[in-house]
Amino acid sequence: MDLFDQISGDIKAAMLAKDKVKLEALRNAKKCFLEAKTAPGANDTLTDEAALSILQKLVKQGRESARIYTEQSRPDLAEAELAQVAALEGYLPQQLSPEALETEVRALIEKAGATSLKDMGRVMKVATAALAGRAEGGAISAAVKKILSQ
Repeated sequence: MDLFDQISGDIKAAMLAKDKVKLEALRNAKKCFLEAKTAPGANDTLTDEAALSILQKLVKQGRESARIYTEQSRPDLAEAELAQVAALEGYLPQQLSPEALETEVRALIEKAGATSLKDMGRVMKVATAALAGRAEGGAISAAVKKILSQ
């Protein structure tokens, strides 16, 4: 079962359980999936990789919104955003720890033959593809920069 079908089924389960927070988060994700499926050139298909990318984007946006709400002294809204983020995080693969990320980035740098910060673009292209879904782009970039500047 692909991620689109899984979320569609979980929407029904959330309705039956009367879980409003999860239902809202999943409906938002499904809306984004449908937009991606009907985009020009998508041929009415959505791969699991594309669906994961959409979920990661929604989680990142939710965290950013919660941070802004907290800065503006609106903990009620921040709490609601974080609850939706938690509902979506269950569909993402386990994130790499900083140590595991650094180990994988070192291996990718060796594989790419990179030696200095000038090679960062080449390494980032390989690393973001290899670590997609398991680490955020900012964390990958920081690890690559740290290792290449040593």
